Amino acid sequence: MTSKVVVAGVGMIPFKKPGQSETYPVMGAQAVRLALADAGIGYESIQQAYASYIYGDSCSGQRVLYDVGMTGVPVINVHNNCASGSSALYLARQAIASGETDIVLAFGFEQMNPGALGSMFTDRPNPLELFMQQCDPVVPEGVPTALRLFGAAGLEHMKRFGTPLETFAKIRAKASRHAANNPLAVFRKVVTPQDVLNEQVMWEGVMTRSMACPPTCGAAAAVLCSEAYAKKHGLDTRVWVAGQALTTDGPEVFKSGDLRQLAGFGMSRLAANKVYEQAGIGAEDVDVVELHDCFAQNELLTYEALGLCPEGGAQKFVDDGDNTYGGRYVVNPSGGLLSKGHPIGATGLAQCYELVSQLRGKAEQRQVEGARVALQHNVGIGGAAVVTMYRI
Repeated sequence: MTSKVVVAGVGMIPFKKPGQSETYPVMGAQAVRLALADAGIGYESIQQAYASYIYGDSCSGQRVLYDVGMTGVPVINVHNNCASGSSALYLARQAIASGETDIVLAFGFEQMNPGALGSMFTDRPNPLELFMQQCDPVVPEGVPTALRLFGAAGLEHMKRFGTPLETFAKIRAKASRHAANNPLAVFRKVVTPQDVLNEQVMWEGVMTRSMACPPTCGAAAAVLCSEAYAKKHGLDTRVWVAGQALTTDGPEVFKSGDLRQLAGFGMSRLAANKVYEQAGIGAEDVDVVELHDCFAQNELLTYEALGLCPEGGAQKFVDDGDNTYGGRYVVNPSGGLLSKGHPIGATGLAQCYELVSQLRGKAEQRQVEGARVALQHNVGIGGAAVVTMYRI
């Protein structure tokens, strides 16, 4: 990265259950205005914009921005499954670091329907069909697509390392404790591991209901700019991007027989290693993490993919409390996707919002004391993984 990139402003609206939110243009515009106000600039200053969503027609990003301003700047719509928000961030950062532009808006939104995620086009090959073929032998009939993939990955960890179902329940309970302090989270009720284990069974021995994140509506945004631009215009330069990588799957996904790879384990590890190399510091230097816990199983897998603990060491990591306040790291202080919610296009930007708030010391009851290095992980099956390191 040739030009130092700073996060000058962030914005996020409260996430809500489907049917309880405003429409996507309203939500998106609200989040954009919040990010612009946080940066202390008007929309006329923005030179490029990247819009993230997956459930919407082409040019939905333009529809959102037309309610904010119409200045003729390039607007690029980004669709990379659940990593869409961070993919928009990646493109925005790349445009600045390359010297192509000085200040860029990345924003994401989603107006979701209730129920499990499904394909919108049933008359052509599903992009995930190769993934389904890998997990079909171990998955019971009737299990929804996302649960099949992440459940199979979690089952692989259980078989390899003896990880009990209770460990995933502890992760879900931790998410609820963190979200209780987040006014923007959709679920703020605190639950215990036993509560989680006593819920409706989605896959016997593998998954209960709240181990899966809920469909959610919401929006978030970030303003990125070069350090030189920020200094010239008096913008906040405290939080900057120390490293960032976007990766996709390698051949191990379909050749290794390791079902963890279906959930992005390999591409997440590759992205993290690239970021540590770029930043010149490792996982041991990180203070706070927002990672992609679409399922409690994926949070556990990601601990190991990011190097927060050794491979096979996630159960001990959880039991020792090294994923929460008072432990080695604070993981998902926002409550994560499990409790905060997962409006897909907005998720990567919401993670950015949380981490920037933490590094600025503005996270209120969620504040991680002395946080100076933050790590973000966002993954989309099919696939894309984005890991970003922020420093102050």
